[in-house]
Amino acid sequence: MSLLDEVDRLESEALERIGMADSLEAVKELQIRYLGRKSPLVAVLRQLGTLSDDEKKLVGARANQVRTSLEAKLEEAVGRFSEGEKQGAFDPTLPGTVQHVGTVHIINQVMQEICDTFYGMGFQIALGPHVETDHFNFEALNFPPDHPARDMQDTFFVEGGRLLRTHTTPVQARVLASSGPPIKIVTPGRTFRNEAISTRSHVSFHQVDGFLVDENVTMSDLKGVLVAFCHAFFGEDLKLKFRPSFFPFTEPSAEVDISCFLCKGKGCQLCKYSGWLEILGCGMIHPAVLEAAQIDSEKYTGYAFGIGVERVAMQRYKINDIRLFFNDNVRFLRQFC
Repeated sequence: MSLLDEVDRLESEALERIGMADSLEAVKELQIRYLGRKSPLVAVLRQLGTLSDDEKKLVGARANQVRTSLEAKLEEAVGRFSEGEKQGAFDPTLPGTVQHVGTVHIINQVMQEICDTFYGMGFQIALGPHVETDHFNFEALNFPPDHPARDMQDTFFVEGGRLLRTHTTPVQARVLASSGPPIKIVTPGRTFRNEAISTRSHVSFHQVDGFLVDENVTMSDLKGVLVAFCHAFFGEDLKLKFRPSFFPFTEPSAEVDISCFLCKGKGCQLCKYSGWLEILGCGMIHPAVLEAAQIDSEKYTGYAFGIGVERVAMQRYKINDIRLFFNDNVRFLRQFC
């Protein structure tokens, strides 16, 4: 039997069975049988390569015609049975079916709110790639190749000498290299570090970095912005403190801690029994970072900060385990719909 005869036979057989179908389920089975990826009609089309050009055109055109005809007949049958089922099964006294609506993940909600808060202070939004170069992730931020501070950030390296960014500060380096002062930017996004997963840390987490470069920028400007953010986000009665720290790309550097939500300052596992939770690091942009971007560090100064989104979300919603953000527990996630 030729392929053309086989197509004609399939059309006749399918039309007969469609006419005999007595339920919606039967029609759907026929849709799969005659129009699915493993249907005999598809098998015919796969054999076109074995035919001459003239036969290929003839059989291909006939197969497409049959497919169109069967699709129309099957749609007509589906509509007929669907309408009949609706008319026979509808009962207005039955309760409705709950339709769960998707929503934005809690981490994205918090990250957006952080960005909105800083946007209200005049900061613009900038984004960058997840896969970075060593230059922007380290060297442009005052991490020389042999600098011990590189050991502070266990890095995932990929092919071609690239890496998964360990913070969103590389976006700062990219913006500084392409734009001149004044610059006032926040950079939200996902970051990656090869760390042990625990109640406090994960291999993937989110940050919102921010920086400002202009003339006469001081540490007091930085402190004013961060105090305003913390009070706007957590409430005016929030307790927070600045303590000295070290980051290669800022000097002087500080970390901001807020009172632990879980133990109320008494000390627990989450806060390592200190009564405080670190939520961000900050400092004045190191002159070497400005000079690497061809910005005159004698004329311009700037500050930078980086906020851990998960830490902020845990504080606000009293969540004691960062791993909850990354599992598929729908009951947990629906609390933030």
